[in-house]
Amino acid sequence: MKLSEYVEYDATGLTSLVRAGEVTPLELTRLAREAHDEVNPRINAVIEFYQDAETVAGSNGGLFHGVPFLRKDIGATEAGRLQEQGSRLFKGCRSDTDSYFFRRARDAGLRTIGRTTTPELASTAMTESILNGITGNPWDLERSAGGSSGGAAAAVAVGITPIAHGNDGGGSIRIPASWCGLVGLNPSRGRVSGGPNNQDASYGASREFVLCRTVRDIAAALDVFSGPYPGDPFIIVQPNRRYVEELSQPTGTLRVGVARTSWGAVNLDPEVLHAVEATAALLEEMGHTVIDIDRPYEPVEYSRLYLAPTTASWLEEAARAMGRTINADTLEPVNLKRYRYGRHLPLSRAAEFQETLRRMRFRVGEAIHAFDILLTPTMPIMAVPHGGIYSATNPAVSAEEYVEADTAICQYTGVFNVTGQPSVSLPLAQSASGLPIGIQIVGRFGDEATLVRVARDLEVAKPSGRPTTKGSSREQLTIT
Repeated sequence: MKLSEYVEYDATGLTSLVRAGEVTPLELTRLAREAHDEVNPRINAVIEFYQDAETVAGSNGGLFHGVPFLRKDIGATEAGRLQEQGSRLFKGCRSDTDSYFFRRARDAGLRTIGRTTTPELASTAMTESILNGITGNPWDLERSAGGSSGGAAAAVAVGITPIAHGNDGGGSIRIPASWCGLVGLNPSRGRVSGGPNNQDASYGASREFVLCRTVRDIAAALDVFSGPYPGDPFIIVQPNRRYVEELSQPTGTLRVGVARTSWGAVNLDPEVLHAVEATAALLEEMGHTVIDIDRPYEPVEYSRLYLAPTTASWLEEAARAMGRTINADTLEPVNLKRYRYGRHLPLSRAAEFQETLRRMRFRVGEAIHAFDILLTPTMPIMAVPHGGIYSATNPAVSAEEYVEADTAICQYTGVFNVTGQPSVSLPLAQSASGLPIGIQIVGRFGDEATLVRVARDLEVAKPSGRPTTKGSSREQLTIT
């Protein structure tokens, strides 16, 4: 197999070739290395390609047999591997825990060959850090790949691997999926276990999953990574059939709530609104009932959740355990300010935090209960240039300014981390300048099956492209 052929396949397609004997897992790993060596020096998506990548373990079967995989440098862990969380505070740290997520990855035949960039502590919507530098967007290297799973998204978008690990606590899978032209799903709270040591992370707001290029890979990944374990905080309703089987099931007629207005302080870009309206029209043509919805929550409520005292105490405990100190040499400017702000908050704020979560879940649930799915922009704007107010490395930004800016740009994503609902960003449009525009479909709690079917319908109706230099003067990145 040639490199130019390798980068055109999704994970399901590569597995089919392995099963047919047309390519071996070792050959795929070597092709991933070749792709990495060609483009990663310019894109900075992979911070470590394992020296033992050609010998990493993986089942000789499974839905992704032989497929190269990448791990985001925060969240689910591999025992013995570096886990630095994009931070100088954790530089050189190795995990002693093998997560259920990566056990399932190996059982499914995935071969984890390296780790990808993340902003410090996965704290921002842009993937840039003092420790690892800036990750570029393959569609335009001067713009952000998004965050916090930006390294994973950039690597998949350009073809280093067809699928990669990510996690999402406020949009961290869906944001980079939107800006890099990928499929990115954040599953329901409890669908994918965070065990054995991180169940119900961030009060259930953060979930582990993947970024990829096709809906069929999302369906297969749900089959691979879903399922409860002893010690999980609750057991979510289990699916009626395998998710890959949903790809051949009829969708039925749905009641769709459509967001055509801004849900936060950042105005909706006209090209993004046009993409939402075009998708709404397409769903109507498919026979669904489409009804406009208003913003279901107050932005100030969501902002309060990001200045909680719990983050400061967690950092202090981690620093003490490592024998390290929290200061300007170990934390980036904005995160250091957020830490100092949080440690001076009274403990009573923890109770207020929990009440804000409860109230927001109730109000949003009540507002959208009548709909089977929601249609929203994933992001209100296209990928932004590097730096600025959304970067934790910016010393001119205060903790309050950063939180207000970050929650404003994540206005359509973070709310569904709070409610626990599944949501997927689909690459259904591009701007006039050729930048990807992601469209978000949100399902009822526990109903990934409907999301898979609707996403399949939309993917068939509006197939997406990949980064290309044809007809554009922007600096883009491709593997040839």
